[in-house]
Amino acid sequence: MKIGELSRATGTNIETIRYYERIGLLPAPHRTAANYRSYGDPHRARLTFVRHSRDLGFTIEEIRSLLDLSDDPARDCSEADRIASRHLAQVEDKIAQLTLLRDELTRIVGCCRGGVAADCRVIEALGDHGSCAGAH
Repeated sequence: MKIGELSRATGTNIETIRYYERIGLLPAPHRTAANYRSYGDPHRARLTFVRHSRDLGFTIEEIRSLLDLSDDPARDCSEADRIASRHLAQVEDKIAQLTLLRDELTRIVGCCRGGVAADCRVIEALGDHGSCAGAH
């Protein structure tokens, strides 16, 4: 399949596909006699893996490590578990930070009484970090 077909099949931008080739996440495809890239099912499967991993927030380096494991099916998968567990812990930390942020913004917005900017509780709270209810 041509790059446009691979793009449509995986929902991946053509420039992103080329980038993944340049950095080695996606192997270079064969070229046709007319010098077009010619991708096969292994390219689609690998790109789907990369795309899904990116959607889940894995970094390029984490994906590279996971692909290395995937390329050697006989290897122990403890490294994959370690990568995914570390990523999960990062996601949980981010959720905790976002929860604190949401709670503080809810409190600030709840203090708004309307009126003029000179008396605005939102502007006042944003101008004085000490008026926050907690760390965020």
